[in-house]
Amino acid sequence: MLELIEKLLIVQDRDRKIMRIRAELQNINPERNAIQVRGASAQSALDSAKLKLKQIETHRKELELEVESRKQQIEKYSLQQFQTKKNEEYRALAKEIDNCKAEIVRLDDQQLELMEQAETAQKEVASATQVVNELKKQVESMLSELAIREKNLQSQLADLETNYTDLTAVVEEGVLSRYQRLRKHKGENTVVGIERSVCGGCHMKLPIQIVISCQAQQELVTCPNCGRILYYAPHMDLAIVD
Repeated sequence: MLELIEKLLIVQDRDRKIMRIRAELQNINPERNAIQVRGASAQSALDSAKLKLKQIETHRKELELEVESRKQQIEKYSLQQFQTKKNEEYRALAKEIDNCKAEIVRLDDQQLELMEQAETAQKEVASATQVVNELKKQVESMLSELAIREKNLQSQLADLETNYTDLTAVVEEGVLSRYQRLRKHKGENTVVGIERSVCGGCHMKLPIQIVISCQAQQELVTCPNCGRILYYAPHMDLAIVD
């Protein structure tokens, strides 16, 4: 294999590793945010359940006060009945008392409904609390693991980048510039092998002369279709496909 190709393959391998680690690092924050959102969603559901229960209890207490108010009105009307001597006023007060009693029955029915709702809401709070507690442990564990992975990736990236300049320094400047330009457009497969007269990058059939030049390993050869740098290794099949 051409020595220049060997150097480029080493650089390409390093670039691939660096690109993959950087891609993993870019996914860390989205993963962390997704984990935190799960915890926040569960907490929000618990807060909503607690608020619902509180509202039910508040409404029930308001109804209790209304019932007490109606009972006080009944006592007031009953006292006025006792004091009045006019039949018309007595009947009017009796009607008011009946209205208050009917209102108390209605309010009692509402309180019973609210008690049932409160029981259901309490179960929802208990269930949501259990979910939050379990999820909190999971979130803490996942965030801890994610932080460790992030630290390890940063360490690996630092190691890979440490002598990157030394690796590229041994490649001719013009060739390195061509490789770097190609890498921006072609991604991690910039220096590719050929097999059965096909480019390992664009998978297009290569002209016979290109295949022969590549096999000769005397100069840098590029694919006329995609511009990638080509190389040949003994294990590759160079049989020309008609």
